[in-house]
Amino acid sequence: MIKREKLKMKILILILFMTTTLTSVAQNDKNLTIHQFKVQNLEGEEFDFSSLKGKKVMVVNTASKCGLTPQFKKLQALYEKYGNDNFVIVGFPANNFLRQEPGSDEEIAAFCEQNYGVTFPMMSKISVKGKNMHPVYEFLTQEIKNGVINSSVSWNFQKYLINSDGTLAKVISPRTQPDDPGVISWIEE
Repeated sequence: MIKREKLKMKILILILFMTTTLTSVAQNDKNLTIHQFKVQNLEGEEFDFSSLKGKKVMVVNTASKCGLTPQFKKLQALYEKYGNDNFVIVGFPANNFLRQEPGSDEEIAAFCEQNYGVTFPMMSKISVKGKNMHPVYEFLTQEIKNGVINSSVSWNFQKYLINSDGTLAKVISPRTQPDDPGVISWIEE
């Protein structure tokens, strides 16, 4: 009789634990999208990621003095081709790699426009790694926050592909060109 009561108690505890865990996961689940973030663009205006619901998003950290800076041209071409088809690119200038983005937001905006005709949204300069990592990049790089994968930003022009529901889809190497067939097929899916 005592064994039966102990078994019932263990089952009750297990059910209680599972219910609590599922409730916690369900509550955290709503935060597993990029749509929870608001940031500042280069002009100092608020940019709300929730305005991108229903769109696929490429988030990319940029730098104006990097060997990969010419990727701006392909990013802009990609945006021009698919930007009206529920796709958007969001650039985040960052000075995390060999001080390759030393400029102010105004200088970055002028550089992007003058040299590459950038019209996709560019945000205010942030940190994409280290102790000052911006919350958007904490989301992109930490599985506990994005629900998909842990990653680290290895260099300028690393790309994060976000599904139309705001969830992380893929992490793309900085050296992979924006118009890579894998990126294009994801956009066109």
